[in-house]
Amino acid sequence: MKRSAYTKVLKTAMFASVALVAVLVVAFVFYVLAIGVPNISWNLLSTKPSYLSGNIGILPDILNTVYMIVTTLVVVLPFGVAAAVYLTEYAKNKRVVNAIEYAAETLSGVPSIVYGLVGMLFFCQFLGMKTSLLAGSLTLVIMNLPTVMRTTQESLKTVPQSYREGAFGLGAGKWRVIRTVVLPSCVDGIVTSCILSCGRILGESAALLFTAGFAHSLNGYFKALHNAGATLTIALYFYAKDQGEFEVAYAIAAILLVLALIINLAANLAGRRLRERRK
Repeated sequence: MKRSAYTKVLKTAMFASVALVAVLVVAFVFYVLAIGVPNISWNLLSTKPSYLSGNIGILPDILNTVYMIVTTLVVVLPFGVAAAVYLTEYAKNKRVVNAIEYAAETLSGVPSIVYGLVGMLFFCQFLGMKTSLLAGSLTLVIMNLPTVMRTTQESLKTVPQSYREGAFGLGAGKWRVIRTVVLPSCVDGIVTSCILSCGRILGESAALLFTAGFAHSLNGYFKALHNAGATLTIALYFYAKDQGEFEVAYAIAAILLVLALIINLAANLAGRRLRERRK
């Protein structure tokens, strides 16, 4: 009787926790969208800001955000996946592997403002990149590398050892086994690490304040990488704090939510297609 009552209490508590989290998430998203969406206009999305005419446009900020995501992912995914493959499949010294894993987990908890300070001193000043999107992207690469590496590594560990042994029994080499058997079996982990990285890039502001700058200039991809540029999060901070344009700030917040949803849906669709091809 006591065990039955205890089970009911636990089930009720878990249901209440899930309901509370769901209500908070829905309320937050609805609140931001309800205020932000009415303030979104074509002029806001398709023009750049002008202090002479008083126009407010976020097209440069949208493009800078896309540039930042693409550049960061192009660098961090190969390095993160390669590091995870080496630590899981090739490394023999367990002490070194444990030390690297501990260092990666420690780096994941470092405040982003510290990364921004290091990025400013190393990339902007020491390497002479100055304040630019490239310096900001490389700083975000360092921030996201532990997440990509650890997520991929844990996914690699879930691949059954029998898959490897069967491929070795058919005469396949080490790299061929990894490329054709192991990596396709853990594609979900790689997609998850990509989603986490995109979310962190979209929401990052502290590190980019020191490395990417506040500029709202409209440039092409390669030119923008070598110039200062504000992402959407920086623009949100700028319009809300410095100019008091809270309507624009809420509009940018709504756009960030929509972009995060699109990235998640695209990543899930890509993972599903890859799993279907594997079958």
